[in-house]
Amino acid sequence: MTVKLTIKKFVPERIWILLIKFYNFTNLRTAYESYLIKKAPRNHEKALEVVRKKEKVKVAFFLIHESVWKYDVLFDLMLAHSRFEPQIFVCPVVNFGKENMLFEMDKAYNAFKSRGYDVVKTFDNIKGEYLDIKKSFSPDIVFYTNPYEGLVDYRYYIKEFSNTLTCYVPYAIMTTNYDAFYNLNFHNLVWRIFSETPIHKNIAFQKQKNKGKNNVVTGYPGFDQLLTSKKPNSNVWKNNDETLKRVIWAPHHSMNELNKVSNFLEYCDVFLELAIVYKNQLQIAFKPHPLLRIKLENDPNWGKNKTDAYYNKWMDLENGQFENSEYTDLFLTSDALIHDCGSFMAEYLITEKPSLFMVRNESVMREWSEFGEKTVAVHYQSRNKKELIDFIENVLLNENDWMKEARNNFVENNLIQNNNLSASQNIMNYLETQIFE
Repeated sequence: MTVKLTIKKFVPERIWILLIKFYNFTNLRTAYESYLIKKAPRNHEKALEVVRKKEKVKVAFFLIHESVWKYDVLFDLMLAHSRFEPQIFVCPVVNFGKENMLFEMDKAYNAFKSRGYDVVKTFDNIKGEYLDIKKSFSPDIVFYTNPYEGLVDYRYYIKEFSNTLTCYVPYAIMTTNYDAFYNLNFHNLVWRIFSETPIHKNIAFQKQKNKGKNNVVTGYPGFDQLLTSKKPNSNVWKNNDETLKRVIWAPHHSMNELNKVSNFLEYCDVFLELAIVYKNQLQIAFKPHPLLRIKLENDPNWGKNKTDAYYNKWMDLENGQFENSEYTDLFLTSDALIHDCGSFMAEYLITEKPSLFMVRNESVMREWSEFGEKTVAVHYQSRNKKELIDFIENVLLNENDWMKEARNNFVENNLIQNNNLSASQNIMNYLETQIFE
């Protein structure tokens, strides 16, 4: 990428566009990407040989959105280890403009600082300069939180770290077979993907160009805090009236893309109404996908003012709140989840609480992977307002949770590792075996 940008400085824009079109049309891009994928294992083997000779191993964690961070337990394990030197870097998300980039960077940076982490920003807004992590930190291992090219600034994308041991934990437990979740260039270039379950590794074998050879089943680190937290903080709820049932509403952002899974547009007013109707029985946390707000702001029927007004309504409700940050305590102290977000499909089940999946259209139900089918089968489901209210009144308020046993059996048989170690400990054990033994 650096070479391309250097060349671009000296080439007229019209000629540069023609060169790019030629590059794409002649399949040179595809050929080059295939070459990089084929070369990746050799690069990683050389990098591993270098790292094995080091007394201290530097590990960079590339953080983008605070809410998709799954490395808390792993990071703490590395801090306590005598030979790992972990460091968190907040990297710029660039797909929605500079203003959003700075907002997300500040949000993540401040959140992790307030939790006592030593965290570094990779962009200096005053100087307008990007941090060269290779020079300032020289990582031996890089952990990514997101696989999408064009989401993060190119300086921190995997192609810039081809000679480094790169690792990835999926930002969510994937419940569909979409190629974007398994077979991007990223998935084939990364040194190791730490897979959630054997089912996910098998999908990777079928999908990935490299036949999933870089996948290692460790379990999902996103579960670790949910499983180990002994005293969750209930103060994350604005209203601490213990007579109120606490429910999370988590709408997805895909209102118009893919299979249009998000019910937000149809139910945004309904949930505000429910908060009023059940004022003396419910406390509702509005926890949208991080991308929902920016999409609404750019929507011609919404725009920034209407979006701000809507989000403010949740912040102003006596029995409502808006949530957009780390959610372990929120999950553990809640009574139920209502959502249409695949990211939370399996994760919330660890809490042993009931979960309702809102089906916007039947095409959504045809997209599941084998794992997704098993997961949604232990969810309550709604396809209209009446079924949503039935879940609230019967399952949540009247505590008629008739799916509890099936749900907990699914967790025990599919989500918990047989060796009874946390996913983060399994990842640590793997790295120790590869590097120190």
